[in-house]
Amino acid sequence: MREEEIINYTQLADARIIEIFKSTTIELPDAARLFSHVLNAQHIWAQRISGKKPLYGVWDIHSTEDFESLSLENFRLTREALNNHPLDKRILYTNTKGDQYENRIDEILFHLFNHSTYHRGQVVTLLKKAGFTPPVTDYIMLKRDHLL
Repeated sequence: MREEEIINYTQLADARIIEIFKSTTIELPDAARLFSHVLNAQHIWAQRISGKKPLYGVWDIHSTEDFESLSLENFRLTREALNNHPLDKRILYTNTKGDQYENRIDEILFHLFNHSTYHRGQVVTLLKKAGFTPPVTDYIMLKRDHLL
């Protein structure tokens, strides 16, 4: 699978979750906190790949009204980073605890997209408990529907 395919999938799956947040009039603080975390992690990793300092902390909480613009910016940053760096490039970075590590970009991307999927699943569980019918975010189903 090409990296652009997984980026497109993650962006589409995230957008479907964001649509729930945009359409609701009730507060979903736990789900919003988790999805803020997803957005923060995407931002942090894109910035690390580019050698820039992240603007957000791992657990910063964003307004649900900002989710869409944050997501669009994250995917712009991710694509920009990939256009400027080969996948086998090693990135030296510092985690939120101040520990230094080094990984290849392809390893970072695998983690990033897996992390996003994991937490989207948690968000979907919270949405179901709140009475929402969650959107389809399964890769193969989106592929069958020619959305990817």
